[in-house]
Amino acid sequence: MYINDINIMYYVLVGIIGICVGQFIQWCNIRLPEYKKVFSKEFFTIYLKNYKPKYMLSFITGAIYILLLYFIGWQNNILSKIELIKYIILTPMLLSAFVIDYKLQIIPNRLNLTIFETGLIVTFIEGMYSQSLAINNLLGSIVGAGIFLMLTLVGGAIAGKEAMGFGDVKFMGALGLFFGWLNIIEVSVIAFLLAAIISIALIITKIKKTDEYIPFGPFIVIASLVVTIIPQEVLLLALFKIFTLGMYQG
Repeated sequence: MYINDINIMYYVLVGIIGICVGQFIQWCNIRLPEYKKVFSKEFFTIYLKNYKPKYMLSFITGAIYILLLYFIGWQNNILSKIELIKYIILTPMLLSAFVIDYKLQIIPNRLNLTIFETGLIVTFIEGMYSQSLAINNLLGSIVGAGIFLMLTLVGGAIAGKEAMGFGDVKFMGALGLFFGWLNIIEVSVIAFLLAAIISIALIITKIKKTDEYIPFGPFIVIASLVVTIIPQEVLLLALFKIFTLGMYQG
């Protein structure tokens, strides 16, 4: 049986890999905020010995992996394969950033640096096949970090305090190496839309107060996953319709 020209067994395999990766993400979420090594023997001697499965995180990771395989596919084109692999590698780091920032209001420097280093490797590999892709990725890093740095500095000058943490600036700069300049702008726009809608809802329902800090990292992560999974033409059309109140016909 085939789905989108891919044997269903590949979906099963990718889903199982995602479930296993989801458990490793939980270990990373414990170690990274404590500035401890992720790849260490303690994973076997401590974590697995006191193993408590996190089914939700495993399910989400497995589901995202299956969606990546479905929407990106596994084509003969080498660049398409690289695209799928790079997002499979990026996904656990995104989910780790989501959980840590949501719980602790930080995105660890080690995590941001790992994303950045991986992005540089991806940019180098893609640049071997397409120079324009490599340039696009480097521009994405500059644009991603630049947008958030500007907002942080301007917001700080106006409000007298940081509009968002510098961890978000570094996070966006690192993600830009994966997405390129246009996609990282889409990530920014979607993240701010989500933040506005959800923040207003939280304040109206009195779950959060108007002066209470709401971490922005989770919105960046959700927006990144949306941009990763949804085809660009569909996403651009949806954004144009939102900002033109449905008047844009495409």
